[in-house]
Amino acid sequence: MELAQAIKGRRSIRKFTGQEVPTSVIMEIMDEARWAPSWGNTQPWDLYVLTGKTLAKFKEMNLNQTLAGAPIASDVPMLEKWPDAMKARYGEVGKMVLSSQGITREDKAGREKYYQDMVMMFNAPCLILACTSRDNLVEYQMLDIGLIAQTICLSAYSRGLGTCLLAAAARYPAEIRKIVPIADEWKIVAGISLGYPDPSAPLNTFERTRAGLDEIVHWLD
Repeated sequence: MELAQAIKGRRSIRKFTGQEVPTSVIMEIMDEARWAPSWGNTQPWDLYVLTGKTLAKFKEMNLNQTLAGAPIASDVPMLEKWPDAMKARYGEVGKMVLSSQGITREDKAGREKYYQDMVMMFNAPCLILACTSRDNLVEYQMLDIGLIAQTICLSAYSRGLGTCLLAAAARYPAEIRKIVPIADEWKIVAGISLGYPDPSAPLNTFERTRAGLDEIVHWLD
């Protein structure tokens, strides 16, 4: 597969078939991903791969916490206020996700069902939790986590698999640590769902948009 094809073809998959991914394939992806760049080759990441019974426990916990209205206590908090342009893009993709399923603004039950599917990792049979050191946390470490996450996503796509980066997989770190042996000195940054995409799902096929080059590239000659 050409690199450009992988970069443009990769997308967030929001419905998986549930078919198990062979352990050997997951290991191939992880082996490629460890070559991702990092500041000073520090490789400031720990990756936890959840499948089978462990993932089932994780999904049950994440859903129960959500339904109970438990306060979100992520190790890495989300911004509460976005710049206008970013907020508009975020709102746009949210509308596309819901409208592709025929969920209207007034359809509260439909919206809740979608959010429940999200905290259940969209039926993915594998979840990778990306973590970084809590000590001396700086922005460069977060950049490095993004780099290895993108490498995992591209490597998976090249094998016919899909992924979705999910902050919703890292909302309840104290509960996660009851299931996954992640030491307190490691921040749980995000989850990467991994599996075979459902090709018939509108959630996986709606047209995506990106900002034009004139919005993001500033050329100086």
